[in-house]
Amino acid sequence: MWTRRHRFLGLLLLLVLVTAAVGCEMATHERSTIAPVSDFGAALLKVYRQVFWWTVGIFIFVEGLLLTAIFKFRAREDSHEMPEQVYGHTRLELAWTIVPAVILVFIAVPTVRTIFAVAAPVPPDAIRIKVTGQQWFWHFDYPDLGVRTANEMHIPVGKPVSVELSSADIIHSFWVPRIGGKRDIIPNHNNRQFFTVDRAGDYRGQCAEFCGASHALMRFDVIAEDEASFERWVEHQKQPASPSLEPKAQKGATTFLTAGCIACHRIQGTPAQAMIGPDLTHVGSRNRIVSGLFDNTPDNMAHWIRNPQAVKPLARMPNLKLKDDQIEVLVAYLQSLK
Repeated sequence: MWTRRHRFLGLLLLLVLVTAAVGCEMATHERSTIAPVSDFGAALLKVYRQVFWWTVGIFIFVEGLLLTAIFKFRAREDSHEMPEQVYGHTRLELAWTIVPAVILVFIAVPTVRTIFAVAAPVPPDAIRIKVTGQQWFWHFDYPDLGVRTANEMHIPVGKPVSVELSSADIIHSFWVPRIGGKRDIIPNHNNRQFFTVDRAGDYRGQCAEFCGASHALMRFDVIAEDEASFERWVEHQKQPASPSLEPKAQKGATTFLTAGCIACHRIQGTPAQAMIGPDLTHVGSRNRIVSGLFDNTPDNMAHWIRNPQAVKPLARMPNLKLKDDQIEVLVAYLQSLK
């Protein structure tokens, strides 16, 4: 039979196991918020840690008092005396009013300081990127550099970046956990985020505000690279698409222009100039496709084109009911757009 002692030890063991399981999650997970790679993320983490340790201290103090009261003053079978009745304690009442107020001040000061720090004016040498959220993908425009791409944002390490946020339809939220906090994107309301990344890497981002059936599939990548690599990427993105001259790719180019793809997508240097869907000018050079959902491989691209609605429900891209040979040549063409 389980005694009180056994139940207590069982609950304690469960708490230890849960804590250990939570600790198994690596801090450097691609969506970790406690391993920042930017000044913005580091500022938020500093405030988080301060609030966390205040919370831990308060929890230990309050739960310590609670456990003391439970065990020390529990009802005993041999005691029938009425406990002393207390009707007010001025010093204690002052203490539990003043101490929480002081703690709130210690929390509020760094919080307000950080709010003003992350909202500071953007340096004039910052890389400007206009980000447009749209069900369910992302446009990235570099107005000062003459570059437009989709679902993959490149930035230089060690240089300030100003992200100007807007929505083409409904409310979204721009979030790259390793870089910093979320920023809501509201139609007809501009928002921004400013940060400097301090190390190279591929950082996953996502929409963090429910925006419809495929909200969870609205992802993107931030590629942080050294300045020389970033400049090479910019120069490459400025160039028109250079498709392969192989017959299969050339046939795929014709399929792209005649099968309906041209109605929604832009490929620089071709008659395809629509802006409804993602820009595909250099889609073959991107790490992932379908808003960061799949690795960029011919098989994954064919799977997406074959039935977009099965992959991303309610996406604007229709099922064009292409035949297998049409999909094959179309994939060959798109993969050649490096």
